[in-house]
Amino acid sequence: MANQATITAVRARAFTVPTDAPEADGTFAWGKTTIVVVHVEAAGRTGLGYSYTDASVAALIGATLASVLEGGDAFDIPRLNAALRDAVRNLGRSGLAASAISALDTALWDLKARLLDLPLARLLGLARDAAEIYGSGGFTSYDDRQLSVQLAGWVERDGCRAVKMKVGSEPGCDPARMAVARRAIGEAALFIDANGAFTPKRACAFAQAAAAFDVAWFEEPVTSDDAAGLAMVRARAPVGMEIAAGEYVYTLDDMHGLLAAGAVDVAQADVTRCGGYTGFRAVASLCAAAHIDLSGHCAPALHLPVAVAVPRFRHLEWFHDHVRIERMLFDGAPVARDGFIAPDLSRPGNGLTFKHQDAEAYAV
Repeated sequence: MANQATITAVRARAFTVPTDAPEADGTFAWGKTTIVVVHVEAAGRTGLGYSYTDASVAALIGATLASVLEGGDAFDIPRLNAALRDAVRNLGRSGLAASAISALDTALWDLKARLLDLPLARLLGLARDAAEIYGSGGFTSYDDRQLSVQLAGWVERDGCRAVKMKVGSEPGCDPARMAVARRAIGEAALFIDANGAFTPKRACAFAQAAAAFDVAWFEEPVTSDDAAGLAMVRARAPVGMEIAAGEYVYTLDDMHGLLAAGAVDVAQADVTRCGGYTGFRAVASLCAAAHIDLSGHCAPALHLPVAVAVPRFRHLEWFHDHVRIERMLFDGAPVARDGFIAPDLSRPGNGLTFKHQDAEAYAV
């Protein structure tokens, strides 16, 4: 191993993949998902990272952020991550800029592991051998049959001990939908996600109704921008129902605000938004200090190396769209076994290889 590995190239491209059926949640509907894939090169090795975000992030990386990394030492990730954050100061560090930095940071960590010829999970240090997953989808656009088949499949095929469905776009229909879900999954835990569809008082009423179906987890009952509202719902939720939020955490201050407000029983963070592995590890430390468990939001293949490394980690979201896309576009995407996924410690880095030829049909 050389003492220095100068970054010689940074590339970013966007790919948009149509969904396999119309999808909707409590506040949004969509028919496609865009992934921005990043490659960073140094000393003959290439690191891979990505973010689920808007295609414009690829242009932001190419025009503004690639030059920040080029010529830097691939081993100096803290210095490079700080330089990226400084570079977007006047653009705003949240949102698209945070997604861009997250993709680059995950690529840098993958590159470092490949330069050292180590699995990234080994480089970060294993706290556990595998990460538990929960099935996630159950879109409000699904009919009862689609909902039942999808949720039951995660339990029966993948061994998930919990599944999550969307609620909130038509609250009057949701009790019947939750009844369908409960029949489909048997004794498995039922999670619901409103994506911020309710006011605090309406969320409290909805939580009481959901208790009839043994709902164990109520995610974003109100917008995560309303930490006080989340805290109110948490205080009034039925015993045994946990309140979760955090997928829109972009900075440490965002997570600190949720924790300080007592807004969540379980925090969430997304490695494609919160600053990559560097940001996710910092968020995990905040959660550990607050005695709050952390759950990974979506992008299971990318989360996996850090999910098995950080403290107080509970589970990963086995999100329908992202599981499908990661299997389509990456060789080495994890396979669920008995409700868990595990890193392949025979492969260096994050274990993923981008399928350039397969992806070309989806290039933006």
